[in-house]
Amino acid sequence: VMLKLTLPSTANFYAELIRHPSVLRVVALSGGYSRDDANKKLSENHGMIASFSRALTEGLSAKQSDADFDTMLDATIAGIYAASIT
Repeated sequence: VMLKLTLPSTANFYAELIRHPSVLRVVALSGGYSRDDANKKLSENHGMIASFSRALTEGLSAKQSDADFDTMLDATIAGIYAASIT
């Protein structure tokens, strides 16, 4: 089973689910939080990985140069990844 859940406000709230032998992954939705807040909450919930769509695109714009867009996207992905590996 794979569960896609909103980030909890309590650290490690889903720990029991994450440890359950029938659960393959617990995936976190950014839930309307800013990217920074979502990353912080994700890093406080060990064993969850990110499924951030809105938070991923935060700060990206079609008006950016390709280089600026790529730089922002790379930094965003690195931050989300770092929060996911806690």
